[in-house]
Amino acid sequence: MTGEKFALFIDGANLYATAKSLGFDIDYKKLLKEFQSRGNLLRAFYYTAIIEDQEYSSIRPLIDWLDYNGYAVVTKATKEFVDQAGRRKVKGNMDIELAVDAMETAPNVDHIVLFSGDGDFRRMVEAIQRKGKKVSVISTLQTQPPMIADDLRRQADLFIDLASLQNRIGRDPSERMARMAEREAQRRQQTEPDDEEYDDEA
Repeated sequence: MTGEKFALFIDGANLYATAKSLGFDIDYKKLLKEFQSRGNLLRAFYYTAIIEDQEYSSIRPLIDWLDYNGYAVVTKATKEFVDQAGRRKVKGNMDIELAVDAMETAPNVDHIVLFSGDGDFRRMVEAIQRKGKKVSVISTLQTQPPMIADDLRRQADLFIDLASLQNRIGRDPSERMARMAEREAQRRQQTEPDDEEYDDEA
């Protein structure tokens, strides 16, 4: 990638699930630094769906942070529906948004880096390659079953196993514990009633 102009396309839900299956959290500050050091990073896109009517969304702080720290964040509201068995399901697929943006960006870069193992992206990768661009795909083969679709891996010019990047883009486990404790304290503050309210009613 050295000297190449490239862009990152991160399928948020897919990358989260892949890292979780490998037993680590992504440090997005480290991820950006790692790829900035590899060449001329034009843009880093992050895609995720959001449940809009939720009072507290655990992904909201991450999205806000990414937005202010060098990522182009693309979100859309999830759609709720009831399936044939009467179960409530949530649908929030960002594949079209990512594919359209990648196709639009391709003429301006030498290389596209896709963080996803979703086989639906194979055709997009093929189309970008037809424009004379290289495509790297980052996912993992280390899980059972692998998180990457075989046809996507074969289509890519380069496959990078996320496990090989863990020590460079993974979050420090002690940091994770501190963050979880902090989040729990915030949640308690939001849910615990204020003592003064009871004083007023007494």
